[in-house]
Amino acid sequence: MRILFDQGVPAPLRGHLPNHDIRTAYELGWSLLRNGELLTRAAAQFDALITTDRNLKNQQNLSQVKVAILVLPTTSWPRLQGMLGEIAAAVDALRGGEYLELPLR
Repeated sequence: MRILFDQGVPAPLRGHLPNHDIRTAYELGWSLLRNGELLTRAAAQFDALITTDRNLKNQQNLSQVKVAILVLPTTSWPRLQGMLGEIAAAVDALRGGEYLELPLR
């Protein structure tokens, strides 16, 4: 699966999703894009977007978005490390256009 990490997603998470092709918004020069433009570009080039923006669903009309979206509960790498299995399972289960928010454990 081709995955885009939005700003705020800890880069070390990449190493725990080895079967996926992962790029970051920063690597692509997309760090300053607003969510609407980021979603448009992500949908054209990626299968999934991983973000920490829990307001995304309230800021954007996601009904027409073809890219799957996984929202992590925090930007804190130490806290996410305790959820690596759950995150990996959620990523593997994502399907196009799906929106999923993981709760903080």
